[in-house]
Amino acid sequence: MADDKQGREEQADNEEKRQRKRMQEEAQTRADEPEPVHEEPDDHLGELDDALESHDYPADTEELVETYGDYEVETRDGSESLEDVLDESEDRTYESADDARSRILGLLRR
Repeated sequence: MADDKQGREEQADNEEKRQRKRMQEEAQTRADEPEPVHEEPDDHLGELDDALESHDYPADTEELVETYGDYEVETRDGSESLEDVLDESEDRTYESADDARSRILGLLRR
């Protein structure tokens, strides 16, 4: 290909065609992928989610275990009591229901 204006334009056109083909191939590949599942917190926390929402904050781990330790939450292997889930973490203070929920869900994903 000549190094003149026409040659550069042809080269640019060819690059654009290759780019479009790559994008089409990628789109076809991704079409076969499953859609991500966005789970709601109460999918794992069940009744505990509402209980955490109505609790007075700030609250520490010990207080949550004393109050809600018997609540069952879904884990990868079935279910586990909140006491067992939080037993694996250090004592901390939660400023809100969202803060407590985030920590619990984080521990469940381990």
